[in-house]
Amino acid sequence: MRKLHKRITDLAVIFDLLDTCPVGRLGTITSDGWPTIKPLNFARLDWRIYFHCAVDGEKLDDIRRDSRVCFEVDLPIAYVKGQPDTPCRATYLYRSVIARGRAVIVEDRDEKVQALECLMRKFQPGVAFAGYSDDKLDITGIVRIDIDDLSGKEELGKDITREQALRALASGMTLPVVLE
Repeated sequence: MRKLHKRITDLAVIFDLLDTCPVGRLGTITSDGWPTIKPLNFARLDWRIYFHCAVDGEKLDDIRRDSRVCFEVDLPIAYVKGQPDTPCRATYLYRSVIARGRAVIVEDRDEKVQALECLMRKFQPGVAFAGYSDDKLDITGIVRIDIDDLSGKEELGKDITREQALRALASGMTLPVVLE
């Protein structure tokens, strides 16, 4: 990372972003050698990221060909308005995480169930679900990303702007906010 002062060094902040951001972006290499990005829902468990998909398709074809993947999440926090006489004051405040690792197509039934339960806890918290039938598990693809490298980056502004951004994060209000 070029701007080291923007690095997130607190692993708890990085894991919180992975645990709360609903959409991540998976980067793979297509059969013609071009990079591609696909947005998807996901859940983290320790140093692994899980997502579900169809049992056939581009994502799985790419992963079978080359298991190296990149995964990204970002959280827009605030837009800081510029003024007519100071347009360069306009900026965007955010946090983001990039993970690199190897993707594995999960075949083990118990791990598939564990991944689905992890996804359901994230996206349907507080709901107790019955088990998963074998026929549903057979038509559900599960991919695990084993994280090799994890980095976080943030721009929270300075002084009062930083204080406002941190307050917005702590308050639970809908993000992004607009700051003057």
